[in-house]
Amino acid sequence: MRKKHQTSSQAPAPERVQKVMAAAGLGSRRALEKRIGNGEVMVNNATAVLGQTVSDGDTITFEDRPWRVVSKPVVHRSLIYNKPEGELTARSDPSDRSTVFDRLPPVRNARWVAVGRLDINTTGLLLMTSDGELAHAMMHPSNKVDREYACRIRGEVKAEHLQNLRDGVELEDGPAKFSDIRDAGGSGENHWFHVTILEGRNREVRRLWQSQGLTVSRLKRVRYGAVFLPKRLRAGHWSEITSREHGILREDVGLPTLASSLSLQSIRGRGNRKPGVKRKISKKYRRKKR
Repeated sequence: MRKKHQTSSQAPAPERVQKVMAAAGLGSRRALEKRIGNGEVMVNNATAVLGQTVSDGDTITFEDRPWRVVSKPVVHRSLIYNKPEGELTARSDPSDRSTVFDRLPPVRNARWVAVGRLDINTTGLLLMTSDGELAHAMMHPSNKVDREYACRIRGEVKAEHLQNLRDGVELEDGPAKFSDIRDAGGSGENHWFHVTILEGRNREVRRLWQSQGLTVSRLKRVRYGAVFLPKRLRAGHWSEITSREHGILREDVGLPTLASSLSLQSIRGRGNRKPGVKRKISKKYRRKKR
């Protein structure tokens, strides 16, 4: 991945009281909504109401205990998975076929999201992340994140075919084209090309070649935006990227480098021990010294 200057995180948007409380482990959202409806929750010393939101710095009082709403960085994980042929990019399959999620490590308090699907016969780079905001931004057509594929083509590829694919052709779901085509060598039935597209419509690479009467016999994704498929990463294996690299991906699509969310911090922290506790510790320490 290339290096870029990182931007700072942005303050998280206000969130509903029950969502922040539930995330802090104070109960389920449904149960907390009942408590709010019963007038058992206070926000900034006033009775909270259903639908109310809180922001960084607000105070929530629940069961006679005060909490401060604080902003904290969200730690996400992202990894590169080298998808083998025959696996589905789906969370489950009625026919019990293998999916790309079967081999991934567990992720705490989140789930893996695939950034762009690969069909069952396509291999190569699949970026997986617990950052749903990043996944959505990288897949959205407005951000024009490019995808590069290695294609083995069956049939005679002529210069006019390549020009048509660069200029654009009309598919059943609208116009499409390759933003770049590079000859990658080979001969006869084993001629390879590297192509780049700026969107990820269903089977778009295969359909573009088919529009010229040509067939893709092998298809492998080798790059998605700034992420390249490592040469030594074997099929069916994954490699985790660093938090710094994750930040670069967010910056590339206009997101703050560090995501943040609202959480709760007890106002009675370690620095606010009851006076009696401190005296007991001091007394014990003095006895030891004697």
